[in-house]
Amino acid sequence: MRTSLRRLALAALLLSTPARLRAQGYSPAEAAGRMTPAPGLKARMFASEPLVRQPVAIEFDDRGRMWVIQYLQYPNPAGLKRVNVDRYSRTAYDRVPEPPPKGPKGGDRITILEDSDGDGRADHAKDFATELNLASGLAFGHGGVFVAQAPYLLFYPDQDRDDVPDGDPEVLLTGFGMEDAHSVVNSLTWGPDGWLYGLQGSTVTAKIRGIEFQQGVWRYHPKTRKFELFAEGGGNMWGLDFDRAGNLFACTNVGSSIVLHAVQGGYYWKSFGKHGPLHNPYTFGYFEHVPHEGVKGGHVAVGGLFYDADAFPEALRGKFLAGDLLDHSAHWHTIKPDGSTFRASQGGDLLRANDTWFAPSDMTLGPDGSVYIADWHDKRTAHPDPDADWDRTNGRIVALDGPGVGKLSDLGFAGLSQEALIALLDHPNVWQARRARRTLIERNDFALWPKLRESALAGRTLRALDWLWILDATGGLDDATAGRLLSHPLAEVRAWTVRLLGDREQVAPELAKRFVELAREDPSVLVRAQLACTARRLPRSMAIPITSTLALRDIDKSDPYVPLLAWWAIERDALASEGEGLNPYVAPDAWKSSLVREVIGPRLIKRYAAEKNERGDALILRLLASAPSAQQPALLVALDEATRGRRPGTTGSILATSIAKRAKDHPDDLIALRLAARLGDESALDRALKLAADRATKPSTRLSLVELLAEAPQPSGRRVLLGLALDEPLDSVAISAVKGLGAFDDREAGASLISAYPAKSPAWREATRDVLLGRPSGANQLLDAVDAGKIPAAEVPIEQVRRIALLHDEELEERARKHWGTIKAATPEEKLAEVRRLNNDLRAAQGDHRRGHDLFTKQCASCHRLFDEGHAVGPDLTHANRADRDFLLTSLVDPGGVVRKEYQSFLIAMRDGRVLNGLIAEQTPDSLTLIEANDRRTRVARDDIESIKEATTSLMPEGLYREFNPDQLRDLFRYLQTQEPLGKDATR
Repeated sequence: MRTSLRRLALAALLLSTPARLRAQGYSPAEAAGRMTPAPGLKARMFASEPLVRQPVAIEFDDRGRMWVIQYLQYPNPAGLKRVNVDRYSRTAYDRVPEPPPKGPKGGDRITILEDSDGDGRADHAKDFATELNLASGLAFGHGGVFVAQAPYLLFYPDQDRDDVPDGDPEVLLTGFGMEDAHSVVNSLTWGPDGWLYGLQGSTVTAKIRGIEFQQGVWRYHPKTRKFELFAEGGGNMWGLDFDRAGNLFACTNVGSSIVLHAVQGGYYWKSFGKHGPLHNPYTFGYFEHVPHEGVKGGHVAVGGLFYDADAFPEALRGKFLAGDLLDHSAHWHTIKPDGSTFRASQGGDLLRANDTWFAPSDMTLGPDGSVYIADWHDKRTAHPDPDADWDRTNGRIVALDGPGVGKLSDLGFAGLSQEALIALLDHPNVWQARRARRTLIERNDFALWPKLRESALAGRTLRALDWLWILDATGGLDDATAGRLLSHPLAEVRAWTVRLLGDREQVAPELAKRFVELAREDPSVLVRAQLACTARRLPRSMAIPITSTLALRDIDKSDPYVPLLAWWAIERDALASEGEGLNPYVAPDAWKSSLVREVIGPRLIKRYAAEKNERGDALILRLLASAPSAQQPALLVALDEATRGRRPGTTGSILATSIAKRAKDHPDDLIALRLAARLGDESALDRALKLAADRATKPSTRLSLVELLAEAPQPSGRRVLLGLALDEPLDSVAISAVKGLGAFDDREAGASLISAYPAKSPAWREATRDVLLGRPSGANQLLDAVDAGKIPAAEVPIEQVRRIALLHDEELEERARKHWGTIKAATPEEKLAEVRRLNNDLRAAQGDHRRGHDLFTKQCASCHRLFDEGHAVGPDLTHANRADRDFLLTSLVDPGGVVRKEYQSFLIAMRDGRVLNGLIAEQTPDSLTLIEANDRRTRVARDDIESIKEATTSLMPEGLYREFNPDQLRDLFRYLQTQEPLGKDATR
């Protein structure tokens, strides 16, 4: 069994820390009293062990009872054999388990908690379902309970509402990923449109009805049984809610932002190195998380919801609330519109537990107006070893009450009349309004249609959306009503009407014409954004007029979402027969649009270049020919980016000939020259060689051409690169040439570099070592030089030495050990000993944060950012769990043991024998880009890659802490743990 260093280190540190300095694991009787809620709120312990343990999902039914999933089977499913497990607890199993009750019987259970005496604390519990196997989400509706248990979405019928399933669960969906219990399907939430929405996290892969995805927002329609991937990407999301206008927000684990605004068909950031590109390789862009100011605490937000009720103080109403797993707290945030999307800022603490065992896993709004927080409650928040002895005895549900808190009681929704339910739509507590809306949708009463239509058309507040949602979900949104709603004074109503119609994937011709009119005339960016989303769902004949009208209208280029939404719709039809998808953008008026010039046109070039055939080339030439001369350079830049790394002969002759002619006719056009040389024109290559070697050429031009010469190794390019590397006085050009030589397996060049080594700059020498250590032959040459004293062993940093291990050559490793000792990682026991030793040094005295700042700048900023200083190669430390000294110390001693998923490095084996190591920053159909320390980037062609494997170590070298003496280590830690930039607090 493997032993987690973090687990051992924390245990040792806790044992050595006086109890009076620890705030951990308070009893249920005292925990709430030690919490610090926001002003005007009071913390209350609603439930605790043994009544509830390991709560992962909570929700109230309409009888005022809380349902909780006790995640007692975590972290491994029952009854399956582990075939393989990686360092991030992603596990491959021997089979797909059968659904309950036939499948393996796990320890999870769905339990109903009730406060029978009204004292504010649950005193009665009964199980609705037991022996579940990693169940992670639930939702009520349609006569039963929907349950997420990877790989399934299940439905437990309970028509008689006796809290006993009427039979075995029905399998609605199968295929959710189950490799990691931290990332499985979760957060089942009813959308206002009658769809059931959910999330899936980062380290599992779903394959549902032919749709494959990792991170994403998905939805399922209970009546039509349709499944959709609503949005792709987003990180490890856990917690989903809708605002009053029906916008979808999901909590995530990015750090600099805690929430994602997901729109229909959107593509979002994901860990591209770990999970590969987005499933559409032609997105040419993606959305980031909601920009967030003032984020403090940990980087894992969970259970987010909008407080749309009246029990809390006015200052908290309408705010977005979310748990902070690593900060042992919950915060409130202000979310404000920013064009078609939003911006956010952290306002303050909603609750500070003052207890490091407090670990929020979910949050829900209660029918009484209070907010309830599920507390996993454990001393460990890091991912455990899959064989860890997990403590399953703890669990809490904490309530936050405001001055207007009500009582939990049976609201009797099942017996309410239609009129009573309609009245509840105006309830100040959105929990009750939503439950009323869902009940009306489930009753599907056609007799309500006239009132729903009238109210939706006449409504002048966001309440009109409720009428629209119910009308559509019950089948009453006819074309005539929809046409009138497209002229509604509220933009939100118009946008939702477009969306609901688009969900049908086919609309009447007159409505399609109205969509084009809205694209041309609607004043709201909300409507235009939805039109772009909807166009991708409609037939091509309807979609192209909508998207082209949006693009040519040209008022949304600066909006955060609309340009890419429009592109994604246009891309779907870009290769339509007879140029139908291109026709709108080759008309003379099209180039008057900045959206076409700067967003659509360049992406069309990249899309057509990705085809690598004569048809794609012809479309490129047609687009280039239509563009005004002033716009053509930008299109050529796009073509240059799209063809980097491409070998001569992989592009059709008509494009190569045309580009060669342009390069000849425009001798000052650097991009045309690069393209012509890359596509095989010998005269262009000869000219590129001469310009690169000519010191009279602008440095930026020379750098661009040196990069070109390294793309496709040729003897003529090798001679120029070596000459520049050895004799060029401009260091930037010389270093670029050195890196370019890495593409050649050339012992003669290696010997020349070593001969020149002593007289060169430190940066040149570093680049030379990188190149030599990229393949076995070069590594042997470097070691020969070290043996001979030509290169001092002390000058080769340990992170470069360890690159020898990547070559998997025992003889090389033995040679390296003579100078540097072992180049392999220390054992867990050795690392634990170092953690203990360094912790003693840190406790001995307090450091100086100013000196620590200087050390950070020198040693850490090449890969990390803190307070807007440094490079973002590794995690941004500003939002890391810096308050936890144990976490920082363990990260320093064992950087490979705590690498976050988005910072996983990879080993790239090239066909020419080189081995590259770095983070994958970008992937395109033709290439990928690696990031190394100091934000150095290397772009390689996919055709030249032999294999891509996860690295077993971090880019951050082990042993870096040995660069610091005890005083320096204390200084560094003092700075790392400051809460404000140096200039804001010079006395800390």
